[in-house]
Amino acid sequence: MYAKLHSATVYGIDGIIVEVEVDIHNGLPAFDVVGLPDSAVRESRERVRSAIKNSGGRFPLQRITTNLAPADLKKEGSGFDLAIALGVMGASGQVPLEPAKGLLLLGELALDGTLRPLTGVLPMVIAGRERGIRRVMLPRQNASEARLVEGMEVLAVGSLREAVLVLRGETRPQAPEPETGEAEEPALDDFADVQGQFHVKRALEVAAAGMHNLLMIGPPGSGKTMLARRIPSILPEMTDQESLEVTKIFSIAGLFGGRGKLITRRPFRSPHHTISQAGLIGGGNIPKPGEVSLAHRGVLFLDEMPEFSKSALEVLRQPLEDGEVTISRARAVFTYPAEFMLVGSMNPCPCGFFGWEEDRPCTCTPLQVQRYRSKISGPLLDRIDIHVEVPRVDFKTLTSTKPGERSASIRERVNRARRIQQERFRGRANPTNSGMKPSDIRRHCPLDDASRRLLRAAFNSLGLSARAHDRILKVARTIADLAGEEKIREEHMAEAIQYRVLDRKFWE
Repeated sequence: MYAKLHSATVYGIDGIIVEVEVDIHNGLPAFDVVGLPDSAVRESRERVRSAIKNSGGRFPLQRITTNLAPADLKKEGSGFDLAIALGVMGASGQVPLEPAKGLLLLGELALDGTLRPLTGVLPMVIAGRERGIRRVMLPRQNASEARLVEGMEVLAVGSLREAVLVLRGETRPQAPEPETGEAEEPALDDFADVQGQFHVKRALEVAAAGMHNLLMIGPPGSGKTMLARRIPSILPEMTDQESLEVTKIFSIAGLFGGRGKLITRRPFRSPHHTISQAGLIGGGNIPKPGEVSLAHRGVLFLDEMPEFSKSALEVLRQPLEDGEVTISRARAVFTYPAEFMLVGSMNPCPCGFFGWEEDRPCTCTPLQVQRYRSKISGPLLDRIDIHVEVPRVDFKTLTSTKPGERSASIRERVNRARRIQQERFRGRANPTNSGMKPSDIRRHCPLDDASRRLLRAAFNSLGLSARAHDRILKVARTIADLAGEEKIREEHMAEAIQYRVLDRKFWE
């Protein structure tokens, strides 16, 4: 007596189809699960046994062998329960197997046979469609997520008993409940609320136009966090492919929330400074995406950046350079996408008033200031394209009733610059100036004589590294795109150079 059904698991951010083979033969009663199962999969034996009995079925007192293929891929999670249970009942003649052909089975079983929702349903259902499977049976709570995949018939059930009745043809799965008019997402904060800080808003516009990393330096209360939280309001809308990528990541992390539509708003992640390396970069015994992957195609904001542990900050170097995170385990290597815009903020010193407030002098010693700034290493600073000072706003500006420029106006200019870059880097996964390679810089960053002289003077006087030199050229290219210019001119280069605050000797 043999049965073969299909289930799925998640590997990185992609789904993998798993064949669940069940063989029942005479011998001493036993229930074995093979195929590199983890603890959660091995424990499915007891969940399946109890669920079958409590759903009115008969658990065979024979030798049962369940194989999860491919056998060389480690299987993790509890999503195989439904397939294993129906496989046991099918191989023992309690359920017809013909209706289960071409059916993807996903779901965790409770001991009473009810189905519990899973995480990562979206990539698993996508994998099923790519494999040629056109129907999926899964817990009712995951139905709205599965319906996002076009061309898949969703059979939403609430228990093992209901799944058996559906396969027997004695009932039809209940029609999915209609959308209840999910509350609209709150409106994004607008730059019109920000008084003054015109040069900082200009720096944020440049950063958004080229997806450049940015660091704001200023005393407490100058508005760094307020400005950062308004960056999503000027970023371009995500493409369909980007929305799918982001939704898959949030689904795997269990943050999708059962919504019935793709995530269309660019992520804005702001982790607390006590976050661990694994929380920031991803990992764990069962690897999960970290904050850098949850910020994919969006913004990762590190408020009070020097308060983060130095080890946590240093692990940002790989994703900032490569746009992805690689996590190695004994039996597998997981890769998560991590193309995000890093935005950080910091004070000039521990007390926050070094060089800024005449009426509130700095109380820090030179050694304290040096230690505070050294928490952000030189290699990490080199990977941040724009450094901008954020001064306090004076009373007259703060109490002005004249609104600032709205985010919609800034976003129009950002969109125009992005369209230029998309045409320039057509066909690339990351068509922005921040992703330019050295060969791209030589090709797309032509300088006139005046801008070349200015860059040479800055390189020698500031002691710039080769990476900082390339970052300045990338930013200058974005500034030229915002101006609609083909060549990088002297004024574009001057603006790009002044965004390297932390390269000045004042900060050494």
